[in-house]
Amino acid sequence: MNQLQILVCIKQVPDPEGPVDAFKVDPETKTVIPVGIPPLINPFDENALEAALRIKNSLSSKVTVISMGEKLAQPVLRKALAAGADDLILLIDSQFKDLDSYSTAYILSSAIKRIGTYDLILTGRQSSDWGFGVTGLLIAEMLQIPAINLARKVEIKENKVLVEKLSSDGYDVVEAPMPVLVTVSNEVGELRYTSVRALQAASKKPVKGFNAEDLELDHRELTVREIFKLFAFQNQRECKFIDGGFSQEKGENLAIIMKKDGVI
Repeated sequence: MNQLQILVCIKQVPDPEGPVDAFKVDPETKTVIPVGIPPLINPFDENALEAALRIKNSLSSKVTVISMGEKLAQPVLRKALAAGADDLILLIDSQFKDLDSYSTAYILSSAIKRIGTYDLILTGRQSSDWGFGVTGLLIAEMLQIPAINLARKVEIKENKVLVEKLSSDGYDVVEAPMPVLVTVSNEVGELRYTSVRALQAASKKPVKGFNAEDLELDHRELTVREIFKLFAFQNQRECKFIDGGFSQEKGENLAIIMKKDGVI
């Protein structure tokens, strides 16, 4: 078997573990503004990268990571190189801002076509910011290759991809010929630890970059995500004191108030 060509699509997102009060919502522009929250690789995409690196550990493979956006932080995305990926390709253009899932898949599939050679494409099951969970499957449709969703384990056996696919009552074992796209779930496991030395070495590796002109995109296929309403939930609290001369009376009065308020 020749060297396996694995592509992993990753997305830069604000840290989803950041405190709630660090995310501000602008209802006029319908945008979420992270305040003091550092960007990182989407956790589900890290799962996909880990799946790719496990295959690389057992088979001769080349892992290429692709990320798309308007403003991408190289130090953040170079973590993929530090973890063990061989190449990093950044798709950066002012036209790549706030696009819908179809447009995102169109750009990524165009980049993949430009790369030309691939056996396996891995993506996270969804992103931690919008969470639509359809971009990977759309890429497969545009490339006209098979797709397997929600993988908890990915292996290569006898030139085929063997996937444990999550189901409502456990998992199914699915086999597909290559090339194939697989979306990976968090059950695969977290991305391996990256040492400081590996991060330093990754900072010196060359990174390839393409923009909209390089990919010869049809601008009619680029559609900005349309948001009809966006607002932050306002958590309102009201404190009530329960009167009563003794414990039983207080309990009865509490039950009356809770029933009146629709709690019980």
